[in-house]
This record gives sequence, C-alpha cells and structure tokens, in this order.
Amino acid sequence: MDSGKLKYGGDEALKLARAASRIVVSRGEKVVRFDMAGAPPADDDILQHMLGPTGNLRAPTIVRGKTLLVGFNAGVYGEEFA
Repeated sequence: MDSGKLKYGGDEALKLARAASRIVVSRGEKVVRFDMAGAPPADDDILQHMLGPTGNLRAPTIVRGKTLLVGFNAGVYGEEFA
C-alpha cells in the first residue's frame, strides 16, 4: 500500500505488533528484535521503535507470515528473504 496515502498511527501499529510472533526493527545499521511470543515488551517500547518522528508507522513495513519487519536493513532483508 502507498504510505503517502494511508497512515498507520500508534493504535494500528500495536495491532500489527500483537498479531506478530516476531518483530525486527531496523534503523540504518541498528537492528532490534522482539520476541512477541515468548517475552513481549511493553507497548511504549514497541511504539518507540516502530513509529517515526511524525508518529506514524515507519516505512517500509512488511508482514511476512508471523514476522513483522519495520525499516530497511540490507542484511536483515537478506536473512529474511534468502
């Protein structure tokens, strides 16, 4: 979908996060992984990583099975899509 036309705020981002068993958030070279099935973090911690400065879900965001990928990192994409 076009992130220029459809914006996901905190509530929508949390719905995506809660539906996932794993979240991988990339910001440049920094990668944070959340185990939502075993040890889910607090909502504030999830949102701090998933939302950009505008308060909307960061792009690109990809749902692949039960994994949620937020942001871009070539290494992470190589691992996930290999």
